Amino acid sequence: MEKIIIFDTTLRDGEQAPGASMSSQQKLEIALQLERLGVDVIEAGFPIASPDDFQAVKNIAKKIKHSAICGLARCLKEDIRAAGRAVKDAVRPRLHLFLATSKIHLRYKFRKPEEEILSLAVDALRFARRFCADIEFSPEDATRSQ
Repeated sequence: MEKIIIFDTTLRDGEQAPGASMSSQQKLEIALQLERLGVDVIEAGFPIASPDDFQAVKNIAKKIKHSAICGLARCLKEDIRAAGRAVKDAVRPRLHLFLATSKIHLRYKFRKPEEEILSLAVDALRFARRFCADIEFSPEDATRSQ
């Protein structure tokens, strides 16, 4: 039988709406409710974004006992290191790496060839494995990627 995995981004995406912000305590309360609902993976935040976000992810990782706790990171060692440190105490730690992969991003954002970006992604994934075994990768702007 196939298993559907529920991946919730409320704690990270929820703060991107204008005027929306949550305290660390509010984030923890939401994470506990998500766990009670049986959510499989809770993306708790973007730890490199701020000291508060790092601490919120770290606190959630210590308190949640069943759901995987995920930290978002760009494919940069400093991001991955921060996310890895933030989720290290989770029962089920996970890192979610992302990188823009469309030709427009390669040309104008990175100014690098496709092969170099692919190598960057592979190196980032290898580095992330130092922190936990559960790694997710998302290509940013995937619909325009080849």
